[in-house]
Amino acid sequence: MTKHSKFEREQRAVETQRVAEIERAWLDAIPAPVAAAYARSVQAARERGPWVRPPDMAPGTPPRPPRPGREPKAKKEDAQPRRRY
Repeated sequence: MTKHSKFEREQRAVETQRVAEIERAWLDAIPAPVAAAYARSVQAARERGPWVRPPDMAPGTPPRPPRPGREPKAKKEDAQPRRRY
C-alpha cells in the first residue's frame, strides 16, 4: 500500500471536489434531454462492470510454432545417475 502525505491527501480531496463542481456545471449547461441520455449511458456502463480481457486464443486453436532460431532448448538429461553412499 502506498502512503501519501497529509498534503497530498488534502490536494486530492480538493481536486475531487473541483471535478464534481465542473461536472455539475457542465450537466447544468447542456439541454435536459442530452443530460438524461448521458446519465443513462453512464449508468449502463457502470452496470456492465470492468472490461474482461478475452482469452489469447480460441479454444482448440493450436499454438503458433516458435520462430526459426527461437526454439526452446531440450531438457538436459543426466548422463549418469547420482549415486548414494
